[in-house]
Amino acid sequence: MALTWQPDPGSLQQIMHLLKESQSPDTKTQQELKPKLEALNQYPDFNNYLVYVFTKVKTEDEPTRAIAGLILKNNAKVYYASFPAEIKSFIKQEALQAIGDPSPLIRATAGTLISTIAMRGELASWPELLPSLCHFIDDPNYTVCEGAFSALHKICEDCYDQLDSDALDRPLNVLIPKFIQFFSHQSPSIRSLPLPSLPPNVLLDVFLCRSHAIACVNQFIITMPTALVANIVPFIEGLFAVAGDEDPEVRKNVCRALVMLLDVRATDLLSHMHPIIEYMLVRTQDANEAVSLEACEFWLTLADQAICKEALGPHLNQLIPILLNGMKYAEIDLILLKADAEEDQDVPDKDSDIRPRFHRARTHHQEGARPDGADGDDDRDSDEEDLTADSLSDWNLRKCSAAALDVLSNVFNEDLLPVLLPLLKQNLSSQDWLVKEAAILALGAVSEGCMNGMLAHLPQLVSFLISSLSDRKALVRSITCWTLSRYSHWIVSQPHDQFLKRLMSELLQRVLDSNKRVQEAACSAFATLEEEACTELVPYLAEILQVLMSAFSKYQAKNLLILYDAIGTLADSVGNHLNKAEFIQLLMPPLIGKWNELKDEDKDLFPLLECLSSVATALQSGFLPYCEPVFQRCVGLVAHTLHQTQVAIANPELCAPPDKEFMIVALDLLSGMAEGLGSNIEALVVRSNILTLLYQCMQDPMPEVRQSSFALLGDLTKACFQHVKPCVGEFMQVLGRN
Repeated sequence: MALTWQPDPGSLQQIMHLLKESQSPDTKTQQELKPKLEALNQYPDFNNYLVYVFTKVKTEDEPTRAIAGLILKNNAKVYYASFPAEIKSFIKQEALQAIGDPSPLIRATAGTLISTIAMRGELASWPELLPSLCHFIDDPNYTVCEGAFSALHKICEDCYDQLDSDALDRPLNVLIPKFIQFFSHQSPSIRSLPLPSLPPNVLLDVFLCRSHAIACVNQFIITMPTALVANIVPFIEGLFAVAGDEDPEVRKNVCRALVMLLDVRATDLLSHMHPIIEYMLVRTQDANEAVSLEACEFWLTLADQAICKEALGPHLNQLIPILLNGMKYAEIDLILLKADAEEDQDVPDKDSDIRPRFHRARTHHQEGARPDGADGDDDRDSDEEDLTADSLSDWNLRKCSAAALDVLSNVFNEDLLPVLLPLLKQNLSSQDWLVKEAAILALGAVSEGCMNGMLAHLPQLVSFLISSLSDRKALVRSITCWTLSRYSHWIVSQPHDQFLKRLMSELLQRVLDSNKRVQEAACSAFATLEEEACTELVPYLAEILQVLMSAFSKYQAKNLLILYDAIGTLADSVGNHLNKAEFIQLLMPPLIGKWNELKDEDKDLFPLLECLSSVATALQSGFLPYCEPVFQRCVGLVAHTLHQTQVAIANPELCAPPDKEFMIVALDLLSGMAEGLGSNIEALVVRSNILTLLYQCMQDPMPEVRQSSFALLGDLTKACFQHVKPCVGEFMQVLGRN
């Protein structure tokens, strides 16, 4: 068919026009074109036209050809099983021919298309694919070699289980030795030439082939198939042979391979551990951050191995300074963090500034929460923030270095300090604020693993840290908040006059800082301090509430979420000590103001409802003046969500299911009110249909809804059992099923 099919010129021009139009940056144009392109799928020849544009119309610009290839790939992903046999053959043949296209974009798209077809279970019915690709990687034309390797790399990623299948005679038995041969491969025609004398495009393809070869084998390290086990020695030797390659992508893949091998086959590396550690020390300082980040992962993985202390102990003098240096903000980090914007409290948050949040399950007793914020339940406890306190979303060298120091401190404990403390003493007094900031981060990172050894130094260090809360640099102030929170357990255990009063005063000033990042860090740190201090904060409640309520007028949308958490945590920590008229007058007006301001469909209600749940429980009878409108709104939210759910079930094509978190947080707030108000909630229950709604919620398929429903049932049973009693038989059946 490939030799006989030819496009109709008029139809070809129409399709190419649509493909060009689809590149428009205008969203409206794209939306209008999408159904037109989708409609063309009803014509079997449409995929032939896509193949033709992708592989034959080489006078066209690369983006148009690539879009044709990507649409073809998407069609194959969805409709491939229904393609006629002759179209399947045409696509396969032409895709293989495109492997050697001069354009890297077209070669990459061809590889993606081939891998997509292979994923449809086609490896068995495409017997020429793997032999053809293996033949192509031996081609003296490095463009063809690179294109074939790119396709093989994608196939190894997507079809690794098929490649080790008996049904296909285990292609890995051939592929893995072949890949290993290419680790230091150069074509015979250019092997005698020094690499710098090669044309830049050929030199790039040489590097890409080596990089692809290592990456292909890397796909199988975790599963460790028989073919790799049989070739493990030449694989490791091959990695050592290219460990110093001048191409960063090769070095990155070497580091990745060694990290994964350490994780799953550490015994194979034992005899080479000293030179591997020496190599990783160098690569962790690589000028290319992708390489240094991959190498830094080695220390995290090594920390999990029984051999860590023995193998790494002699190298701590070299490693610790490298990690401290890696913990400094990179230039790109400072740009992304707008580090020069010291006073930004009046700059409105963008939607992209606010991370997705997740509902925190309500608990009745939180005094046992870990002081290091590692229970993972709320926004301030994410591992990422816990180790770096900087809100950069991507895993980077700074975060990895801090994480490595953290886990190694739990391996070496106080044995780490003779190396670490002299460096920290020097860095904490540095005139370079980036060096000082990284040292403060390091103090926080080792707080858990080295605590016993740090005790003698903490009086001096904590005093220094409290002073650093007023540093001129916002990023120093913010990281200091986080580090002090890591030592809050020790601080609270000392006489209040020694540290706690001063820390609380300084931290509350930072809660009202003019920099949003400092506000966030301080508010989060104060919440951690609240969990640790609990009722020891009672003498200072007036001062604390005045500051937290003042923050309502300063905070933008993102930090309001942290503020709600701090207020809720305070209520959990001091309990009914909040139930005093002067405290209620401070606390409730701003919260009720936000309550009245937010609409029922506004997701900013979630953290406010969670906060009010804790407040209602703590205030007990003090919440009575506010209870009726809050109760009625919560019941309304539950009823509305249940109704939306029923409508969506009845009309799945017309109505999207509702966000059930509205119902979950409403149930939790009702539970908090029932616990706090006790029998005073009886009148509200009588005038509502909450028990009917509760019965429906208890049968919801979503576990989180049922969990909150059962909690409310328990609190209502304690508060007004006489109204629950008539429903006990029905409730018990549901409880039994759960």
